[in-house]
Amino acid sequence: MELLEILECSPPLAREPLSAGQAAGVARVFKALGDPVRLRILSIVASRAGGEVCVCDITDAFELSQPTISHHLKVLKDVGLLTSERRSSWVYYRLVPETLGELSALLTVPTTV
Repeated sequence: MELLEILECSPPLAREPLSAGQAAGVARVFKALGDPVRLRILSIVASRAGGEVCVCDITDAFELSQPTISHHLKVLKDVGLLTSERRSSWVYYRLVPETLGELSALLTVPTTV
C-alpha cells in the first residue's frame, strides 16, 4: 500500500487509533523527516518560487557529496514527499502536496468549543 493511500484512510490521531499498518507507513515518513539534511531539502523545495528545484541547486546548498544528496532525495521520493522530472541532464524536484496535506490532516487536533 502506498503512503498516500495509508494517509488517506488514516483518521486524525485524536479521533481514532491507527492500525499497525497505518502506523508503520506514517512512521516511515517521520523517519525520513527525522534527518536534518532531508528536512532542509524538503524546506528548500517547499520554499522555492515556482515549486520546483533543480538538483544542482539542492546540492549547492550543502557541503555534502552529490551521491549523498541523491540518497537523501531518494528517501524523500520513496516515502512520497517528493516527485522528480528529468529535463535533459538535470533532475527537478517538486513536493507532493497531497502527501503533505494528508500528513497535516493526520496531525490535526480538533479544538473543542
